[in-house]
Amino acid sequence: MFTGLVEEQGKIKSIRPDGGGFRISVSSKIVTEEIKIDDSVAINGVCQTVVACSPVSFEVVAVEETLRKTTFRKLRAGDTVNLERALKLNARLGGHIVQGHIDCIGKVYSIQKERTAVNVWISFPQKFAKYLVNSGSICVDGISLTSARVEQDRFMLAIIPHTWENTTFNNLKAGDSVNLEFDILGKYIENMIAEKQNIVSENRKSSLDRFIEQPEY
Repeated sequence: MFTGLVEEQGKIKSIRPDGGGFRISVSSKIVTEEIKIDDSVAINGVCQTVVACSPVSFEVVAVEETLRKTTFRKLRAGDTVNLERALKLNARLGGHIVQGHIDCIGKVYSIQKERTAVNVWISFPQKFAKYLVNSGSICVDGISLTSARVEQDRFMLAIIPHTWENTTFNNLKAGDSVNLEFDILGKYIENMIAEKQNIVSENRKSSLDRFIEQPEY
C-alpha cells in the first residue's frame, strides 16, 4: 500500500527483455536507503517487487500483464520516474490510499500554466468516469492528486509549484501517456451495491423460475 506522496525521482538505468516482460534497473538515492529484496516499490504508480538491489539502484521484473495495463512498455533508459516505498503503518497517511494497481492509461490533453498553478487536463476511457468526482482523489503516475474539474472523459488537475518541480510532471507534454489509479473505496462500494442488487433480484424470482434453473443431475 502507498500514499501517492513521491519520495524522489529515480532514473531508468537499463531495460532488458526477461521472457515476455522486462527487467528494469532504476537508479535511486533515497528509496535504496531501506529497501531489500521482496519489498514493494511504486514506480510511476505501478507496484513492483524488488528482485535485486544495491546502495544506488534496484531492479524489478515487469511481467506481460503490467506491460499491457501501464505505460511501462514506453519506458526507455534515461527516463525519469516517480518513486515511493510502501507505507509504514506507524507513518502519517498523507495523500490517499493507493494500491499501485493501475486501472487504465490516460493521455495528457493540455497543459495550461497560470501565475501559480499549472492546470493539466487528462483524458481517459469514459467507462471509468463513475470513479471520479469533483475534488476527489486520483493517482496519476504515482502522485496523489485532487481532481479540480471532471468532464465526461477528461479531468483537470491544478498542480502546485512544489509538485510540479519535484515529480515527473515537469517533463509532461500534451499527448504523453500516464498511469491512472482511481480511488479504491469507490470500487468496493460499487461491488457491494452490485452484489446486493444481485441478491435482491435472485430473491424476487418466482418458484417456477428457481425450479427451471435447477441443475440437471
